[in-house]
Amino acid sequence: MENNAWQIFGHDRVVTLLKNQITSGSLRHAYLLTGSEGVGRRTLALRFAQALNCSQPPAPGEFCGTCRDCRQIQAMQYPDLSLVIPESGHQDILINQIRDLQHTLSLAPYSARYRIALIPDSQRVTVQAQNALLKTLEEPQDKVIILLTVNTLERLLPTIVSRCEVLRLHPASLSDSQTYLETERGLGKPQAELIAHISGGRIGAANRMVDNPQILAHRENILDDLVNLLSAPLYERFKLAEEVSSPYEQARQKAGEILPIWLSFWRDVFIRAADADLPLVNIDFSDLVKKAADCLDEPSARELVLAHEMACQQLERNANVRLLLENLTVQWPRLSLLKQ
Repeated sequence: MENNAWQIFGHDRVVTLLKNQITSGSLRHAYLLTGSEGVGRRTLALRFAQALNCSQPPAPGEFCGTCRDCRQIQAMQYPDLSLVIPESGHQDILINQIRDLQHTLSLAPYSARYRIALIPDSQRVTVQAQNALLKTLEEPQDKVIILLTVNTLERLLPTIVSRCEVLRLHPASLSDSQTYLETERGLGKPQAELIAHISGGRIGAANRMVDNPQILAHRENILDDLVNLLSAPLYERFKLAEEVSSPYEQARQKAGEILPIWLSFWRDVFIRAADADLPLVNIDFSDLVKKAADCLDEPSARELVLAHEMACQQLERNANVRLLLENLTVQWPRLSLLKQ
């Protein structure tokens, strides 16, 4: 279940494939790691980079984790690792960044065996920049490996996908995730079960919750606010939309944290309303989910899920945050739910 050499949980098949390619010298020039947020895409990419450039590997295809190269790669401060993320004030990766990357990749590595480019969340690369990146993928340099991560392949040009080795990462089962959190992270059963459900088996997301308990506290506050607003007058819902959308510079980030949590609640309500045999996400709010489901029919609950999914998509398309949240909360039913 866990590949101890790479300290990666739940992705043994992919780790074995990459280790075999390193040891056999059959490396590809570009890899595309796809999977949901928090499933461990970036962690796996960094482990791969460490295995490629570790100066003291304990075995072929492995890495020590303690040499200077491994430590710098883990900190993403390695001279032969180019990290491409949106520039300050931008949401997307622009063509000038890809052109800068192309110049860097044309140079020989400073000291490592391979010069590595890491583009996490490559769905943020603009179409124009993707077309520029395509040239690099079509004419790869020696001793250069490009690592892309993406949440879904549909967000990239088909020509980009076709020139990469695609590695699909899947969440662990809830039971395996809970076992990992109990045995590897030392959590008690109730807390491990809760985090396994909230993270949906995405080990990276689960580890972030363990390392930063404020994530769970923030999520609970968001759900408490939602429950309270269901019985509140409309102006209270609009007041929340106003608070989230201010200051302007933080509005999109704050909404991006809130909307998936709202969506998870209404998804749970829909599951209960439809009497579906699926696990809930918010098991600590299961009583309130049941009360809400008892007040709604299945089509109404489904419409709420669809509305929140659409809102998440609109947020990515730069919709006005305040209007988006106002329009969404207007669609909430008026319910009186009291947390026990």
